[in-house]
Amino acid sequence: MKQLSSTLSAEQKSASRTPYVKLEARAKIAGIIRLDWDRLYTGSEDDYFHGMTMPGDGSLVRARITPPGDARKLYRQRVASPGPSSDFSTWSYTGQYNCVVVAAASQSAEVSIFWINSSKAIRRIKSTDNGVTWGSPELIDYTPTTSIKGLAVAYKPNGDLAIFFADGSTLYVKKHVGGSWQSRSAWDKTTGNLSGMAVVYGTDWNLLITGQDSDDNYKLWSLVYGDGGDVSAGTWSALKELVSAPSGGDFEYTSPFLDKPDVYRGFYVEKFTGSESYTRLFWSHTVPDTDYTDSLWREPVPLDLSIEYGLAIAHHGDYCWLANPAGVWRARLAEQSIELTDDVMSVRQEASPDGGGLTVELRNDDGRYASPGTGVLSVLNTGCQLELGLGYITSQGNEVSTGLAFWLEAYEYTSTGGRACLVLHAPDGWCAIERWRARHQFRWNKDSDEMSVKDILGFVLARVGLKLEVKSASSVITSYYPDFAIHPGNRGDEIIRRLLSFVPDVLFLEGSVAYIVNPRSTDSSVYSYGQDHAVFEGSYRTGAWALNRVQMEGYDPVGGEAIIVDSFEWDQIERLHDRLVQVEDRNLDTVARAEDRGGAYLREAEIESVGGMIRVPVNCGQQPYDVVDITDTRAGLSSAKRRVVAIALVYRPQRGEYEQRLLLGAV
Repeated sequence: MKQLSSTLSAEQKSASRTPYVKLEARAKIAGIIRLDWDRLYTGSEDDYFHGMTMPGDGSLVRARITPPGDARKLYRQRVASPGPSSDFSTWSYTGQYNCVVVAAASQSAEVSIFWINSSKAIRRIKSTDNGVTWGSPELIDYTPTTSIKGLAVAYKPNGDLAIFFADGSTLYVKKHVGGSWQSRSAWDKTTGNLSGMAVVYGTDWNLLITGQDSDDNYKLWSLVYGDGGDVSAGTWSALKELVSAPSGGDFEYTSPFLDKPDVYRGFYVEKFTGSESYTRLFWSHTVPDTDYTDSLWREPVPLDLSIEYGLAIAHHGDYCWLANPAGVWRARLAEQSIELTDDVMSVRQEASPDGGGLTVELRNDDGRYASPGTGVLSVLNTGCQLELGLGYITSQGNEVSTGLAFWLEAYEYTSTGGRACLVLHAPDGWCAIERWRARHQFRWNKDSDEMSVKDILGFVLARVGLKLEVKSASSVITSYYPDFAIHPGNRGDEIIRRLLSFVPDVLFLEGSVAYIVNPRSTDSSVYSYGQDHAVFEGSYRTGAWALNRVQMEGYDPVGGEAIIVDSFEWDQIERLHDRLVQVEDRNLDTVARAEDRGGAYLREAEIESVGGMIRVPVNCGQQPYDVVDITDTRAGLSSAKRRVVAIALVYRPQRGEYEQRLLLGAV
């Protein structure tokens, strides 16, 4: 249950309570700001290697290399106050040619442009006045070979920096610490040839990398080079796969760029060389409030842009920027929202184990919502985030509980009897899970323990933009490492159900967060109904278990023999005979795991055997799977414990209705 203020908690129990419901529309997607890109420049420059950075004064500094036909010359550009009226077409030739790759970075007023030329030299030009003037080129080092396919650089806040470059299948790092260059060092990974990289400094050096693995499959990975934050200084994290394509499958990934204006946002190019070949830009972002080491990224989304060398990304102030040699784009970072509270005529909200949503009627008798998605209503359009706050008017003013969010799927106009409304239909995150289809093949724990059930759940939920948090968890969900595969085309909800079938834990969604709960029979009540908090209506059902015997069949790879374990609920069997479910899973490689799985099946049947409903004044903190106690003398109940398994809310202020129906299960 959510924690409420003392005044809100007291008011929802009061006989003279006054409802208050808050509704806002926000330009967000699964909790992050939706960036609406506006192209400010379209030029004729060739698409080739390039970089961009924004120093402390907010200027835009770009670098580009011309194609081999123009001797691969290095150009730079500085736009002092970038905006819609700026000139992005003027470039300054640096006098450098035969350049292979280029990267740019800045910290405060210091700006650096690095490049590697065909003679293996790593060079830099530096500015200490935000790119207004530049020093002479300096030689930094030499690469081992000429097989260079990527270069990335980032500063630390203290002015130190690190450059990363790929030489064949080896990634090198070279750091500039305290004014001195250190010797380069190689990573400890084994892959095929690398094709590109990008880096942003957080508390460590956080990278995106494209290339091939040791079996020549094409990959996009995240990687961390430690600086003492989440990863020990001077060490490398594991490579974590974001997307993949099999060798010989006509797909590959190149040209990654990375920035963190709010969350980490990454761009890369997908190349397809088969029939109807293309080079298409994709982007993704990390899930809010997660660490880069978690590598929890939303499913990459294509952009309507055909380029081969990607888009650099940078930010400053209220704007985020994208650029390649022939284009500059800008998007507002400031969140946009519309307050809808005063026009709410009715609300219906549902939360259940497999889906929920929100339906809202807004007053439209004067046509105030005649043009959603335009003008002052530009935010109110399909895809926007609707945030619902449930509350009451207390001695402290209008108080609500937060956390409920939905995504506008459709709207409709209704008119009847002189009444005109705009009706908003917004499902919760279960809709996104159901509609997500895996694009790539993933497999974990085939040969070693890589990701637990909880970790895989977190990965899948991140693909639709949801963060996984734990309210309570079984030991199984964090210690069980099943051999688990996701195939292209698999549905998100089916994958989630398969994973949850391994454990006794359950899942519920609230806004952009998915919560894990381990519903134990010993859980204590978190709230009481029927005394201080009224019960308008109640029904309480007790029934037979849908199953009372579970037979699990697994395989012991050490002993080379089958494992068969039965789990029983004897009291139910004695009265109803056995109701058998048989499950075969080679992941059940020990008796203990088979027993745990059988117990989880019986536990679910136990919860579902008890049902019923109570209709109550709205409890602003109520959440699914909370245990509550109910006193209803009309039905002979005194502090009887039940588990809330679903919630339905109705708000009709004109009728004086503001209530919830709580569907019940066994504790």
